[in-house]
Amino acid sequence: MSTTIKALLFAVYYILPGAALGQTTISGTVKTTSGQPVPYATVLAQGSSNGSTTDEQGKFTLTNLLESDVTLITRAVGFQTHKESVANLPAAQTINITLLEDNLNINEVVVSATRYGLDRREAPVIVNVLGPKLFNATQSVAMSETLSYQPGVRVENNCQNCGFSQVRLNGLDGAYSQILINSRSVFSALNSVYGLDQIPTSMIDRIEVVRSGGSALFGANAIAGTINIITKDPVENDWQIKSTNSITGGSSWDNTLDFNTSYVDQDLMSGATFYGMHRERQPWDANDDGFSEITKLKNTTFGTKAFYKPSEQNKITLDLSVMNEFRRGGDRIDLAPHFTDITEQLQTNSLIGGITYDHYSKDWKHKFSLYLSAQKSKRDSYYGGLGGSTNPQDSITAANSYGITEDFAMVGGGQYTYNFENDVLTAGVEYNTNRTTDDIPSYGRSIDQSTHALGSYVQYEWKIADPLKALIGGRYDYTHIDGDYRLLNQVRSSAENFGTISPRFTLLYDITETLQFRGGYARGFRAPQAFNEDMHVTSIGGQQVFVLMGENLKTEYSNAYTGSFNYTRNFGSTQTSVLIEGFYTDLQNPFTTVMTTQNEQVIIQEMRNGSNSKVYGSNIEISAAPSGNLTFQAGGTIQRATYNEGQIIFDGENPGEELIVKQYMRTPNVYGYLNTNFKATMPLSIDLTGVYTGTMKVPHYQTDRRMIITKSPDFMELNLRFGYVFAVKNDFNIELFAGVQNMFNAFQKDFDTGPLRDSDYVYGPTKPRTFTFGIKIGHFH
Repeated sequence: MSTTIKALLFAVYYILPGAALGQTTISGTVKTTSGQPVPYATVLAQGSSNGSTTDEQGKFTLTNLLESDVTLITRAVGFQTHKESVANLPAAQTINITLLEDNLNINEVVVSATRYGLDRREAPVIVNVLGPKLFNATQSVAMSETLSYQPGVRVENNCQNCGFSQVRLNGLDGAYSQILINSRSVFSALNSVYGLDQIPTSMIDRIEVVRSGGSALFGANAIAGTINIITKDPVENDWQIKSTNSITGGSSWDNTLDFNTSYVDQDLMSGATFYGMHRERQPWDANDDGFSEITKLKNTTFGTKAFYKPSEQNKITLDLSVMNEFRRGGDRIDLAPHFTDITEQLQTNSLIGGITYDHYSKDWKHKFSLYLSAQKSKRDSYYGGLGGSTNPQDSITAANSYGITEDFAMVGGGQYTYNFENDVLTAGVEYNTNRTTDDIPSYGRSIDQSTHALGSYVQYEWKIADPLKALIGGRYDYTHIDGDYRLLNQVRSSAENFGTISPRFTLLYDITETLQFRGGYARGFRAPQAFNEDMHVTSIGGQQVFVLMGENLKTEYSNAYTGSFNYTRNFGSTQTSVLIEGFYTDLQNPFTTVMTTQNEQVIIQEMRNGSNSKVYGSNIEISAAPSGNLTFQAGGTIQRATYNEGQIIFDGENPGEELIVKQYMRTPNVYGYLNTNFKATMPLSIDLTGVYTGTMKVPHYQTDRRMIITKSPDFMELNLRFGYVFAVKNDFNIELFAGVQNMFNAFQKDFDTGPLRDSDYVYGPTKPRTFTFGIKIGHFH
């Protein structure tokens, strides 16, 4: 039922056949390789809008075909796209079409490449998709735990005290990636600090990742790429509840309870889905020094997504999520924060929602969309502690190290899409605004930042010839920034208005039916403002470390070039895919942080325009699926990330103590992943997954107020999961599962210890050996 209804939605919203009833020219049946009918598949005459949808028995009819020779394109969710030529067409003809399963999801529909739905294989740029199958295989309960399972992507932990994590695309840190929720840029800089842990996999239908520049579509900060979180849509009446229990390092519990359920009217004109998660995680201490390496965490999330269709040509979609999270790390977790040596404690409440109205013309060629999305967050924080001191002044500072942060982001706009017979025109206008205030009185720290951007974009997907497609487009953004940044007795401001043009050009060439070439160029930019890591305060040597905006910052620009070959072919029943992609990104006026002023109260990292730099390398991905019972995927990245000239990252107290580097810090030259799924029997599944992290250079602050560079070891973390499904009845199943994450305990061994530790000295896997078990009940496949 699930596959058939998804196929129907696919037909209604993406293929949108416009066949009229009349004299039958072609009729037939669409079946699987085992002879089962495929209902709600779409059969389309290539080069026209003439199409049909199969019924429950897989039968279809096509009428009013004018050509004597026609190529039929057949699509259905979960199956490979099928093309079949029919020559010397008589007045009436009957054919049978057999669809192969798409076990590698090569033909699924994606929206992040072009801002409208199209077949992933026909997208002009590479789009990686992460879905529920991978979430289960990796035993992931939050978004942060699953992003690394694709080429060019790494998730890293940047703080022992609070567990601040960020995602890197093609070697660039988190501030270079635009995180979208349902294609809307409401995931602000503040959300990015801890938000990767706050989004449960139970609310996600899929995550689409586009590497390389996306500013031409989505505006600022999409230099490294975009991560589009698509929440669950109501597609059928179903429900499930899952309990996941983990033991971190053999001693600390991590318990998660999540659910999702959906309801759809029989006429498919309205529906709603609801999802939620409650998670409680105990802190974990890796070296028994009394200071946590993994934070205490308590997270509750609830959300819904609903749609209503007044008619077949009109649709209203509403989504809403509420997130509440408490996290704390440091020592003596049971005491009030100001009685401890080190504590980072955050209480975050977020509300994210949006509404979209879509209208199609009667011939389905025109689509108009209006949308408005917003996010509001409030964070109560504590960054501080006694730092091992009993000095009265330190006690006063510690007692006043509580802070409060408020954040509001909104995006609204309209988009028009016109489908020609072969080409597609997309144009739109969009307004973005973000207001952030952050205050910690004891340090005289405050951020008051407002950004406003009005953007307009246009792109044309041009099918030059049958095997060659070009995507030409660009976006103009007019940006206003008004920021006031204070720390102790230092005051900085940023007041700027500027316009930016972000062009984009890509080519897709089908060299053969099995080999594709993609190549492209995209320009991006980042405005001089506070980003995600600037909202985070860390602890080094018993002192707090703050990021302070530099003076006279210039806008950062990028030029990104990509080229790839993608080979997909079936060898009998085995589906295979090989991707080789090269990338080169040139950064001008990149924002860098330099550790500068040190005094008895704080350590300051100043944001400056650094030396121009470049990131280049290649991504490789190999996938094979001999059948629906066995799939294998492995990918890796080989890259270099360097500054054109020596870049200062540490400005010492005395002359000659500067630390100058040529290579990006915390960026391995080699990294990759493995994902193998095996259905041993109908009820038993076995999943083996893993992430490889190569060696990298990591800055390490010393207790004598110096900084050195250390070289980390490489890591291979492997995960194993077993699941067994008991089919109680047709619409009710029970799954028992158990597994181990990082089974060989590949984990950092040289953490700093005690109250004077450098809490940023973190690298490698985000958790040690962890045992997991649980149960899932409900209507699932």
